Amino acid sequence: MSELDAGCCGMAGSFGFESEHYDVSMTVGEDRLFPAIEAADADTVVVATGVSCRQQIFQIFHGTERNAWHPVQLLWEAVAVA
Repeated sequence: MSELDAGCCGMAGSFGFESEHYDVSMTVGEDRLFPAIEAADADTVVVATGVSCRQQIFQIFHGTERNAWHPVQLLWEAVAVA
């Protein structure tokens, strides 16, 4: 397990969904976060606490198309399997 210093996702709540902020939002995500996730192995589990961060990571065609779990979801899966 490792924690990435991958900066900000750029979404900032609904900020990144607003058409006038979309390009800024994507530029911020593309600075460090998207490349870090894309460089990770396909079986690497991505975890993010923020709803908007998980949405930004998952955006098809614009983000990384990777699912990002909330930490509680990951814990739930671990307990359910045990």
